[in-house]
Amino acid sequence: MPSYTSFEELDCWQKCRKVRIWIEDFIDNKINGKDFDMIQNLRRAGRSTTRNIAEGFGRFHYKENIQFCRISRGSLFEIKDDLIICVDEKKVSEVEIKAGMLLIDEAIHSINGYTKYLSIKANNQ
Repeated sequence: MPSYTSFEELDCWQKCRKVRIWIEDFIDNKINGKDFDMIQNLRRAGRSTTRNIAEGFGRFHYKENIQFCRISRGSLFEIKDDLIICVDEKKVSEVEIKAGMLLIDEAIHSINGYTKYLSIKANNQ
């Protein structure tokens, strides 16, 4: 199994970073600046994805790290729901969120893999 020295090396953090960057671009180009609630929630959830992976990496125990990964994963699902709301409220089309949804799915898959890795490490202690 690999040994990581920095959270920036983690595939799940890198994928969440892509989601966060996509979200910022989406907010800037697709969301009306007056929709403060949607902007704040998307921005907060997007930032939460990478922040929680980074914080979990800095924790001493594998199980703590897993919990922070679960929070990051939850934020990704929250972003998905916000994007669906944007479609439902006719702010954007499904085509306009497709790339973001794909990035989110890749990040979720990667976090699931990292969480499994951490669970194995925790059980081998």
